[in-house]
Amino acid sequence: MIGSQPGGEESAGSMFGQHRGGPTVLRIVLGSQLRRLREERQITCEEAGTAIRASHSKISRMELGRVRFRRRDVADLLTLYGLAEPDVREAMLSLADRTSAPGWWHSYSDILPNWFEIYIGLEEAASRIRTYEVQFVPGLLQTEDYARAVTLLGHPTSPGHEVERRVGLRMRRQSLLSAPQSPHLWAVVDEAVLRRPLGGGKVMRRQLEHLVEVTELPNVTLQMVPFNRGGHAAAGGPFSILRFAERDLPDVVYLEQLTSALYLDKRDDVDHYHMVMERLCIDAQPASEIRDTLHRILRDF
Repeated sequence: MIGSQPGGEESAGSMFGQHRGGPTVLRIVLGSQLRRLREERQITCEEAGTAIRASHSKISRMELGRVRFRRRDVADLLTLYGLAEPDVREAMLSLADRTSAPGWWHSYSDILPNWFEIYIGLEEAASRIRTYEVQFVPGLLQTEDYARAVTLLGHPTSPGHEVERRVGLRMRRQSLLSAPQSPHLWAVVDEAVLRRPLGGGKVMRRQLEHLVEVTELPNVTLQMVPFNRGGHAAAGGPFSILRFAERDLPDVVYLEQLTSALYLDKRDDVDHYHMVMERLCIDAQPASEIRDTLHRILRDF
């Protein structure tokens, strides 16, 4: 790995290949490499900040991938960290340049909060997405009319054109499931999600029909936790766990709130949510039964 041997036994291309997820993931990958270099040289954030004429807090934000990178700053840090191998150095500087390229979601910046922009970038890069929902059909599986009904709940006073922009963003995200190297989406939903007639009976019927269709996709698994199972492990509410093929990206737990979100990547936190998800999958009906369940619920609409 870069940092353990400054000369590197791997080629720059193998370390910095084509990462999916746009600038969000590129920043996280580059930040983690810079942190590893700094820590191996036992250099403090304060010392690194002085080298690029910045505060220690900026170094922390860079290493977490929360800010864009300037080529000059990265070059100065690599010099401070003693990384002189030309190919690896140039690969990291090239990666720094790419962190400023806008993702496709940049065109929705007028309606997209910064905390959710991070999630979209991570979603794009994930190789596996596991999610639990208690109230709504997961966003990647919503129909347009259902997504509109959800949007109106959260933004009841927004003008019509803004509502349509938000719906359009959600529909654009769904292209991920049919893209090359698409992630495996494994969703577990509470029975209330499938029975609550959000948007009315007609909208909900079409949503249920859509779920029947998407469960035929090889990269979509859907389970339902029925009412008769009583309480279950995820009493705290909905959450998602994202896993990545890139070795430099740890699993991330995403917890969305009304006006912000939490991103957890510490091993203990992630392990806890993995355990909860495994218990949910055990409590839920087997995925092989979901189509029969959906058809049975459809008769009520």
